[in-house]
Amino acid sequence: MELGKIKDKGSIFGSTLLIAGTCIGTGMLGLPVTTALAGFFPSVVLFFFSWLFMMTTGLLLLEVNLSFKKDVNLITMADKTLGKVGRTAAWGLFLFLFYSIMVSYSTGSGELFADVIEQLTSIQIPNWIGSIFFVVFFGVVIYLGTLAVDKMNRLLMTGLLFSFFLLLFLGFPHIERKLLLHSIWSESLWAVPVMIVSFGYHNLIPSLTTYLDFDPRRMRVSIILGSALPLIGYLAWEALMLGLVPFENFIVALDKGNMVTHTLKEVIGRSWVVEVAQSFAFFAIVTSFIGVSLSFVDFLRDGLQLKKDRKGKLIACTLALLPPLIFGFIYPSIFINALKYAGAFGAVVLFGVLPGLMVWSGRYKKKLWNNVQVRGGKTVLVIIILFGAAVFFLQIVDSLKLVQR
Repeated sequence: MELGKIKDKGSIFGSTLLIAGTCIGTGMLGLPVTTALAGFFPSVVLFFFSWLFMMTTGLLLLEVNLSFKKDVNLITMADKTLGKVGRTAAWGLFLFLFYSIMVSYSTGSGELFADVIEQLTSIQIPNWIGSIFFVVFFGVVIYLGTLAVDKMNRLLMTGLLFSFFLLLFLGFPHIERKLLLHSIWSESLWAVPVMIVSFGYHNLIPSLTTYLDFDPRRMRVSIILGSALPLIGYLAWEALMLGLVPFENFIVALDKGNMVTHTLKEVIGRSWVVEVAQSFAFFAIVTSFIGVSLSFVDFLRDGLQLKKDRKGKLIACTLALLPPLIFGFIYPSIFINALKYAGAFGAVVLFGVLPGLMVWSGRYKKKLWNNVQVRGGKTVLVIIILFGAAVFFLQIVDSLKLVQR
């Protein structure tokens, strides 16, 4: 079922949860590992600025989307505002970003599934078995369409919130405050790419704009609330993980590319805290997976001009889900690096720099609209573009450091 056909069922509540669920995904499972070197308090500061950046760029993308008054995607928006160069750049960045994220889902789900089976049965299984089960099962939900995803997401978000608060209740009494006092401010910037991708929901904006019948107020509320909820959750999650796991264990996890739940299990062993953390990790991956996959499938169907029938949707689902699954088999330890590259080379350019450029062109150069969603004029746009460029080059430097090791 197409999103445009069910817009009467659209709601701020459902849209907010879809945005929040899309944000809270594999990035959350990699954040404590990438921020551990910097420490808790430096990470809090950068979390806030990363959220502010991505919330603002979401509103910029909404401004562009509203000017069309019809169901379009990012490629069409880039083409209209920036021409063929913008269209080509958007195509390449979109594919790179979402395939990188989907690779992290494939590897992360496989690792999580294998850990759970081992904990329940003491039997070790290959990660790829869990990856196949995860992708095939939830791929069926994606195939069924947006309404099915919305209903499934509400159920999964209930599980996510329950397991999260239960985890906080069980874990916070055991936090060691001295672990939270560790801080190296100079190392905090290297975690920004993963933080950026952890607030990535922009791919949903075209679909949700149609879902909410092009209502600017309802979309603004959904974007602000939907991105703020993950911010609160991330800060609590950081405090818990960095307060439970010693710094040295995170260094090992960073080298191996492991998720934080795997590291927590190595430190604590078998316990209720670990089991609840793995449940939370499952819900976090699935809620983000179905939101990202839904928009990716719609993108491929539109971009490749596939027919809007069962065959077209099946082809789009296969193209979206199968290549990352195969790549995850070949490089099973790529989890953390996939998140970093997705954040710096994909999300920050596609959902940061590009919306700023599109609004600049649409507002001031081509004067296509006057429905401003973000105040501050050219100054804000310049800040957004420069910040995005800085994160992009930061990841290049980090990648060069990795190669030299």
